[in-house]
Amino acid sequence: MHKITLMLITIFALCLTGAAFAQEKPEPKEPPKLKEKPAETAPAPSVNEIVNKANLAAYYQGADGKAKVKMTITDKKGQQRLREFIILRKDVKDGGDQNYYVYFQKPADVRKMVFMVHKHTNPEKDDDRWLYLPGLDLVKRIAAGDKRTSFVGSDFLYEDVSGRGLAEDTHELTKTTNELFVIKNVPRQPDTVEFSYYNVSIDRKTYIPMKMEYYDKKDKLYRIIESKKIETIQDFPTVVKSVVLDLNTGSKTEMEFTDVKYDIKLGDIFTERYLRKPPKEARR
Repeated sequence: MHKITLMLITIFALCLTGAAFAQEKPEPKEPPKLKEKPAETAPAPSVNEIVNKANLAAYYQGADGKAKVKMTITDKKGQQRLREFIILRKDVKDGGDQNYYVYFQKPADVRKMVFMVHKHTNPEKDDDRWLYLPGLDLVKRIAAGDKRTSFVGSDFLYEDVSGRGLAEDTHELTKTTNELFVIKNVPRQPDTVEFSYYNVSIDRKTYIPMKMEYYDKKDKLYRIIESKKIETIQDFPTVVKSVVLDLNTGSKTEMEFTDVKYDIKLGDIFTERYLRKPPKEARR
């Protein structure tokens, strides 16, 4: 009897002890949460990256290209003159030297006139430019100092057609918005140009230059070029309508680009021989 009682007491004590251990046993802790790393943001591109990408987007789509262009020149009185031409372009090197060939189709007074450019990216070498005048059967070399003169009576300049060399200016990023980079460009040789600087607003997504504003030597805005319409052609964002305004004269010139094609495998047509004998790509 005593043995049974003692056994029961012992079992009861063990149960109490087990219960006590169960009560004192610490609950398992949750594993510590890892601290979330802040989202990494892409570093802002440098000003040189921006201007180089903008240059490629504006002038180097595909290895070569072709477009029909309708140019409308409107003076301050609202009177209009029209020009229609084919423009051909071939890259010697992507981002480097290029060749341009412009063949005029309309009106009659400029029909068969040709403007050709061998564009050089070396700042120590001037671009080579030729103008063929069919009425006189004359090939005229355009001097380097004339590249910022009117292109066939329009508000565009000869230099606008093939673009200004990046090395000719210094570049400064002056403003960034959600949509645009704004770059200030100052000529390295100010005595060779009529402007003191120009600002370019560049689309942050496509890198297409959307607006160019030129300031004269008195810091007055006098000339604006705008990209009015952009379309994606063969995966390349392409300006298909642009307008230049001359704030001094009140005139404007609009260019509309149609039948734009890239990578058409142009041959070696950018020679003086083809000034008098335009290739089939220019006549169609």
